[in-house]
Amino acid sequence: MLSRSAVMKLKAILIVDLIIVAAAAGAYFYLLNEGTITGVSKPATFVLTDLTVTPPEAFVGETVLVSVNVTNIGDVEGNTTINLEINNEVRESSNLTLAGLKSSEIVEFTVIEMNAGNFSVKIGDLVSYFVLKEAPPETSKIVLSDFKSTPYETWPNYPVSVTALAQNPSAEKDRLFIKVTIDDVIVNSTTIELEAGASQTITFNLTSSTEGKHTVKLNSLKGSFIIVKEGYHTLTINRSGGGSKSVPFTLNGEQLQTPYQAVLPAGEYSISMPSPFDVGTGVLAFDTWSDGVKSSSRSFTLDDRMILVATYQLISGYASCPSLYIWNGTGYSYVTDVSNSGWLGYIGYINADGTVVFKDGNPYDYVKLDRNILATNNGYFDMTLSQQWDELYYLDQAYLLVVDHPVGTDAYMSMTSYLSDGSTGKVYTVSSNNILSPVSATNEKGENVLSQLLTQDGMFTPGINAYDSVWNNITLNQLSLDLGNLTGASEIKLVITGMVDWGLAEPYYDWIDSFIEAAEQGLVADGTEITPAPYLEVKAANGSWIRVQRDIPLPADYRARTYTVDLTGIFPGDVTEYQIRFNNYWNVTYDYIGIDITAQQNITQQIIKPTSTVFSQLWETQSVSSGYFTRYGDVTTLLQEADDMFVVGRQGDQVNMQFSTENLSPVAEGMERDYFFVVACWFKDPPGAWGYGFEFTVDPMPFLDMTGFPYTAAESYLYDAAHLAYLQQYNTRYIAPP
Repeated sequence: MLSRSAVMKLKAILIVDLIIVAAAAGAYFYLLNEGTITGVSKPATFVLTDLTVTPPEAFVGETVLVSVNVTNIGDVEGNTTINLEINNEVRESSNLTLAGLKSSEIVEFTVIEMNAGNFSVKIGDLVSYFVLKEAPPETSKIVLSDFKSTPYETWPNYPVSVTALAQNPSAEKDRLFIKVTIDDVIVNSTTIELEAGASQTITFNLTSSTEGKHTVKLNSLKGSFIIVKEGYHTLTINRSGGGSKSVPFTLNGEQLQTPYQAVLPAGEYSISMPSPFDVGTGVLAFDTWSDGVKSSSRSFTLDDRMILVATYQLISGYASCPSLYIWNGTGYSYVTDVSNSGWLGYIGYINADGTVVFKDGNPYDYVKLDRNILATNNGYFDMTLSQQWDELYYLDQAYLLVVDHPVGTDAYMSMTSYLSDGSTGKVYTVSSNNILSPVSATNEKGENVLSQLLTQDGMFTPGINAYDSVWNNITLNQLSLDLGNLTGASEIKLVITGMVDWGLAEPYYDWIDSFIEAAEQGLVADGTEITPAPYLEVKAANGSWIRVQRDIPLPADYRARTYTVDLTGIFPGDVTEYQIRFNNYWNVTYDYIGIDITAQQNITQQIIKPTSTVFSQLWETQSVSSGYFTRYGDVTTLLQEADDMFVVGRQGDQVNMQFSTENLSPVAEGMERDYFFVVACWFKDPPGAWGYGFEFTVDPMPFLDMTGFPYTAAESYLYDAAHLAYLQQYNTRYIAPP
């Protein structure tokens, strides 16, 4: 047996031998406890292999993918930074953490260069290259449409899938180079090839680390996505039907108003809408939510961006058309509903055989914008037309009219009469301080209504709709005004704030049916008016009323508008009491009427056409409208001119328009500036809700030169080569009848 000292000497010899062997192997050992030998792990060591450049040859602007395999041959986890050098310049870096024991990972870089030439690629000691050639001239017939971001809203660095539909309408095979940008920075590109008549859905996966709205372009096709704080989502609550007045509601017990939008923590919420609700111009009853839920009080889970629209039905009063919103610097402000005169279905007369003849209609509208609210957004005026009511619309043209006029004057436009064809808007200047008031004002009942007209205070003259229960008993809505002695005035203009109350559809339908029944009994002559057109009369010196040839505008519904009516030259030369009378079939009510006799001042006008227009779905609808609607995406070219090439939309659709301020001239000294939104838009109501004489379908399409709508078999929408190409390119979103 060895002695204790001998054993210790033997251990020492063995340890020395092990250390020598371990040193040769690159490891270290130590004594943890007596009689135990323990090793130290090899540190993280990274080896780079398999540098790949795909493709090695491409066009300028196309995406080149660079990848390298990174392996940790050490025994423990470690970190490293991989640098990509292009032409000996560090272009991008990637930080990587890898476990030991030969774990590996592929690191990828995306390279987009905008210049032709040879490019060296270096990662570590590995070297490769790629070559870029000038792209061929862009002559592709392939069209991109139907931009979609999924999800539209996400969190920082979470993926967004962007898709679009590529279509080749030509008779030959074609290719298209697609450049993808986020906020004008190129992030991807590719080239696609399509056979004649073929289509293909293209997809790009994108990310962003910055909160806010990000603009994505696939060539000229434009869309966006939104990044919000992680764990949060955007909730929007709005309502449709019965105009656009705010409706109160409760969200988790908190009292709020529509329209409402906020970024809230994801989770469970409860909401309650009032029913019935009086909006002042009508009484509404809750019908359904945009997702089909029928209860006005409900719960929901906020786990994505959510838009909930409460649809109301009108049970008394009136409602209308597409709604205009403008960017105010922090959000969108509601302005008004547009294009009353563009309503399809104005009735002219009935013939003895019971045939109802439709006539007139004009899609143009002119909306003065509050310059104290209107703000620019990155050098653009930003506006949205949102279709909240269950209607079908045809948006033909939109632009901004910028008017500079002398300080001390106001600028207003004449409203469009539905009797005129095309754009009739004219800008008038009126004095800011020297507006006269009428001497007297009475309505068709002989009531004194002057007090309602002296100031803009929301107190409107009472009025009636002319239809009655008897087909030949029409009492027009009238307003008689004594303007005082205006002898010597070279110009006479009225400044009017008013609106129209359409009333309910049911008695209107009964009124039309009463004429048809009378025709069946042989009581109606050809050309009998059902809804007489508005007209203006002046009082002659002998006391008789004389009808004059001057259009009477039909003001907007729901929200009153201020506009001008030019009376210059309509009065007989021998009168000293200047009296006029407005005659309306519809219930037109007035808040204010003033008289301006100052001369028209010199003004400067500039037109800004939309530089970007994106058509999209704001929320899903339960509407039964059907047909070939305009596909979502860029529709800028469709709104440049009034050419009967429409953006055709339905409830829940919206058109966002941006107008560049880059080329606006500065305001001259002594002048001030106003802005008018000009729009040409037709719209259809569903049958039973004022839509009389046609189905709730896209076809037949209206057009500017038609005599009325529905039009006769002798007329037709224009199906020439240009309009057929428009229909085939844009109106491809088919919605089947229910």
